Amino acid sequence: MTTLTAPPVAPGQRPQLRARRLPLVASIGIAVAALAVAAVLVYGTDIGGTALVLALAVVFYLVGIFVASNAVEGRRQARNRIWSALIHSAFVLALLPLVSVVWTLVDNGFDRLDGNFFGTSMNNIGARDPNGGAYHAIIGTLEQVGIATLITVPLGIACAIYIVEYGRGRFAQIIRFFVDVMTGIPSIVAGLFVLAFWILIVSPYFNNGRPGYSGFAASLALSVLMLPTIVRSTEEMLRLVPAPLREGSYALGIPKWKTILRIVLPTALPGIVTGVMLAVARAAGETAPVLLVAGGGAAINFNPFENNQSSLALFVYQQAGDASRYAPARAWAAALTLVALVLVLTIAAKLLARRNRFGR
Repeated sequence: MTTLTAPPVAPGQRPQLRARRLPLVASIGIAVAALAVAAVLVYGTDIGGTALVLALAVVFYLVGIFVASNAVEGRRQARNRIWSALIHSAFVLALLPLVSVVWTLVDNGFDRLDGNFFGTSMNNIGARDPNGGAYHAIIGTLEQVGIATLITVPLGIACAIYIVEYGRGRFAQIIRFFVDVMTGIPSIVAGLFVLAFWILIVSPYFNNGRPGYSGFAASLALSVLMLPTIVRSTEEMLRLVPAPLREGSYALGIPKWKTILRIVLPTALPGIVTGVMLAVARAAGETAPVLLVAGGGAAINFNPFENNQSSLALFVYQQAGDASRYAPARAWAAALTLVALVLVLTIAAKLLARRNRFGR
């Protein structure tokens, strides 16, 4: 039980009960002591490294904080501190991979981020040439993902609106079932589908009878991958819109289509933007579809409808497998550029959605 103490009060005043609390200094001291004991135990016996030190330090800290809190605050507060420490530990554990990835990318790729990397392509770059950049890959990624977004966002949002607002019966269930199935489609399957349909059947009609690889074909493959993510996320966001908002609009005589456009969609906009950016992030990091239907290339190609086109993900894949001593630095720099590009797009989309929300 938590120990309660009543401080001295003047005559005529009502006493106030205060629970005894473990000082913050004690918690910090227990953490430092746990880390020191774990380090001495691990390094003194030479049974492990830093990871084992941290793991044992957490265990020792939990034991120490429970004993100290139980003695000062009582068993109930001690259990609360244990669960709080476990929750914070889980958060740190989940954050470590992200921090590790970001640090690895910055540490290995930052040195190669210069004007030559952003302003040149790999055209006419030999194995012994330290120059060469990812300008052609950046252009390809922006065009392919941009076209895929223009194709997928209207289709995905319209499909989600139908499922939530109009869909009743078996047809809506069939749509939802196929959307769930498409969520698990491997990217290589999407690339093969576009290769078999668009490249080998449709594109010869526009390319003098020859199959035409292009960035647009890669956009079609990326659209197949983006569509289920946008549909499912938009569907869930539309379902979270409170029903009284719709009912109040209907009570004022506003048509259903205008209620959806003016009330439902703006209310769900932040969640929809998040789903769209998740789909964009996945599409920007895909390699197999671009390799199959766009072919890649070392030269700059601004036209997504003709000739081969590369992307940042494909550029990373190619440079990582290149035998040149300068290729790994290019691969790390391209990976860092890809992550930064997705981050900038996500922040811009969030700010735009927030601005539209405050503007209403």
